[in-house]
Amino acid sequence: MKCPNCSSTNIGKLSANQYYCWDCFIELTLEDGKLSLSQVEEDGTLTTLDDLFKASELEAKANGF
Repeated sequence: MKCPNCSSTNIGKLSANQYYCWDCFIELTLEDGKLSLSQVEEDGTLTTLDDLFKASELEAKANGF
């Protein structure tokens, strides 16, 4: 598995379909074969980053999920 944002393999599992990149601090959610990326804000809320990536970059298979 690799992070679509920083290409790191330092990915931890939060739950069944949620992962966390320990290098760029991005939360990844796997849903229907696609990843959704979110930035965790200081207050704990999530801000989506999906609009920064092409659809092909968010495909789970392309990132080893």
